[in-house]
Amino acid sequence: MRPLPNFQISSVSLHPMVKIATWNVNSINKRLPNVLDWIKTASPDVLLLQELKTVADKFPYLEFEELGYHIEVVGQKSYNGVALISKEPITDVIRELPGDLEDDHARYVEGTTFGIRVASIYLPNGNNNSNLTDEIKFPYKLKWMDRLNAHAQKLLETEQPIVLAGDFNLIPTDDDVFSPKRFDGSAHTHPSSRDRFRAMENLGYTEAWRALNKEAHVYSYWDYQRSAFDHNNGIRIDLMMLSPQAADILTSCSIDKEPRGKESPSDHTPVFCELSV
Repeated sequence: MRPLPNFQISSVSLHPMVKIATWNVNSINKRLPNVLDWIKTASPDVLLLQELKTVADKFPYLEFEELGYHIEVVGQKSYNGVALISKEPITDVIRELPGDLEDDHARYVEGTTFGIRVASIYLPNGNNNSNLTDEIKFPYKLKWMDRLNAHAQKLLETEQPIVLAGDFNLIPTDDDVFSPKRFDGSAHTHPSSRDRFRAMENLGYTEAWRALNKEAHVYSYWDYQRSAFDHNNGIRIDLMMLSPQAADILTSCSIDKEPRGKESPSDHTPVFCELSV
């Protein structure tokens, strides 16, 4: 066996491929068996979770630690909640999206791991119960997206690989929804929402799945009602946005539908990409 060169090897170089996954689990404690089963099979290096629906103290840390993960959680009782989970330590953690000191929703956590700056994002929905833009919730969504874009621009100044991923509650194009007509008037397809998403792309971020996959009508979310999953009546709202430095080392991006078909599933399913670091 040829000896290794005489230099120090960092922990990142020992992992030539880093697998990063995002998943809105719709209650981590309720879906825990499914999440753990998927982790044991898929073995992501980094896992970004959304909609935990629990305070940080009630998060099942032990179960993830037993699988070798480090965990950062921003929780909230019954609503929202995000987590950043990694096989390597997570440093320089921030637990809220900058730009609004009065915003106490648990929707954002960011840190560095494997030499990559990653964030778990649970973007506001913006709709009311009739699927139309809400006069309070929708302006909050747009303001939140403006804050996200401002922060995303500052992150680019670091010139490091960046992955901003999670439930964006936004359908990028009509190719990403089973029925565009059904979503007329929705905050998910509203021009103001899509304009802000395009603004992030114009900053230099690449949407990982669409960069490598040209198929239309491939989804990451299916409603529990009307047998939506059985009929593949879904939408694609779980997105991974990569800085140029991350996009340059992107090798794959996939959507794993299998967990959505399990008993008591989340209405979302995992999306993951691989970076060659």
